[in-house]
Amino acid sequence: MNRREPPPPPRGLRPDGTIAREGSVDQVPAAFAPAVTALLARIPEVFGPRLHSAYLYGSIPRGTALPGSSDLDALVALHTGPDETEHARTRALENELDSTFAQVNGVGILLEGIDFLTSAPERHDSGFFLACLCTPVLGPDLAEQLPRYRPTPLLARQTNGDLHQVLPRWRAGIARATTRAEHLSLSRRISRRLVRTGLTLVMPAWGGWTSDLDLAADVFGHYHPARHDQMRTAAHTAQYPTTDPDHLRELVEDLAPWLAAEYTATHGRKTPGP
Repeated sequence: MNRREPPPPPRGLRPDGTIAREGSVDQVPAAFAPAVTALLARIPEVFGPRLHSAYLYGSIPRGTALPGSSDLDALVALHTGPDETEHARTRALENELDSTFAQVNGVGILLEGIDFLTSAPERHDSGFFLACLCTPVLGPDLAEQLPRYRPTPLLARQTNGDLHQVLPRWRAGIARATTRAEHLSLSRRISRRLVRTGLTLVMPAWGGWTSDLDLAADVFGHYHPARHDQMRTAAHTAQYPTTDPDHLRELVEDLAPWLAAEYTATHGRKTPGP
């Protein structure tokens, strides 16, 4: 993208300039409705009175999911932080749903306590994620306890200002991965994070928000044209993951360190919690 061209116009905002919530249960594609229905039936059975609320996020509630390619992602909020037994039950539920519904390419369920999700240290990270990127489907909506968010440097710093800490874990994960499933999971997860970090790097200058990976790569590319092709490659890999470890190493050893350093120079590093 030529830097002299104007960037795409900002999007994803309410009339007051705050970031609009993505997704809706009305946008769930028909092919995924049975999987979502089963998930919503099983969550109360698995967690019982410990359950506070549940949310969908990702391509399914945004209406862009593709059968056989897209995963089913959910956030479950418990009244207090989860224990090891509940984590084990969550993994079992993920496997159950993944093996039952062929249209779903993996199930991921995040498990957190409501005190963590609404805490001051997480207000511009997990709080933003819940309030803007998650669609409520069960129980009281915790977004009512959270502020409205703007595409500010503070939001940028607190959402992705910890990329420098993630890189060693990515390198270790790549070194350990041996199976096709492990390589695909790493490929998708790392590429998504890189694209979204690239977007939030330039988000305050652009003044908008999007979870569309291709648009995010192009918005980033307007401000950093020398890295545009790499970010477009990352966006493609996030949607069509690869088992090629050399391709993933190139992203992790070249694009990611540059992005982490640029992020620190532009927005600083994420303020750690107590």
